[in-house]
Amino acid sequence: MPTTRRDFLKYCLASSAILGLDPLDLGFLREALASPSGPSVIWLQGSSCTGCSVSLLNHIADAPPYTITDVLTDHINLIFHPTLMALAGEPAVATLRRVYEAGNFILVVEGGVPTAFDGHCCLVYSYEGQEVTFQQAVQEHAARASHVICVGTCAAYGGIPAAGDNPSGVLGVQGFTGRSTVNISGCPANPAWVVWAIVQLLLGRPIALDEVGRPTELYTRNHLNETVPAIIHDKCPRNQGGTNEASDFGTDGQCLINLGCRGPFTRAQCENCWNGKPGQGHWCIGVNAPCHGCVEPTFPGAQSFYKPYTPI
Repeated sequence: MPTTRRDFLKYCLASSAILGLDPLDLGFLREALASPSGPSVIWLQGSSCTGCSVSLLNHIADAPPYTITDVLTDHINLIFHPTLMALAGEPAVATLRRVYEAGNFILVVEGGVPTAFDGHCCLVYSYEGQEVTFQQAVQEHAARASHVICVGTCAAYGGIPAAGDNPSGVLGVQGFTGRSTVNISGCPANPAWVVWAIVQLLLGRPIALDEVGRPTELYTRNHLNETVPAIIHDKCPRNQGGTNEASDFGTDGQCLINLGCRGPFTRAQCENCWNGKPGQGHWCIGVNAPCHGCVEPTFPGAQSFYKPYTPI
């Protein structure tokens, strides 16, 4: 297997333009990754489909490491990830507990937090004969983490598990813990954005957040012009040059606003990078789908995805 910190640094070098890292940044990152006392990463999964982890694993780069798999299994001291770790059962939890007791870790949360039924809708592990709920695990680890990153809209705001009647009482992590979180929302989250957030924290840099906890660098403004909000509709290729509004699906080049597109109400830079390929159509609109507003706290909402959208 490749060396952990070396792999992560190679990944950052390959993706430096997408991640917004200059040579000085990479120099600082090299120093941070060389430190044996650098922070560990604990990744907990709750009420979700594991799609954000799948999204991260499906990341494609143009230079080694070509996929994110080696990065996640080997870099930055990833201590605990239910889907990826080789250990299982109490040995895995024992490793987790050692890091928890020592502190100096970054907590990554994927999935919403069920609060009904004393949290027993979602059990994350058992330790010393006691079942531990996701609610308990998030509460304990968030209290001791140096930073908390919410990966995906479910962790950030509740997302699909919190939709409708929500019988399990799912909440986003910040809503549950009351602690400030870095919300990398999306359904699934953009893998490049997840790595960007981890890099900023490794470099010891504060991340400016918008009013719902998302990095302004990724969601609130266009990175090329700070005065231009990053509204999906404004950058949509279907909304350029006075194109017509489509009345049904299957027609290229026409705006889908009357067919449920939520682009006018969605802030993000989805067009800049998906799967390591900026500007190559690897995003929802690029494959002829309307924007469903998956990065917003209101997602999925009560309205149909295929009828004109009115924010509530």
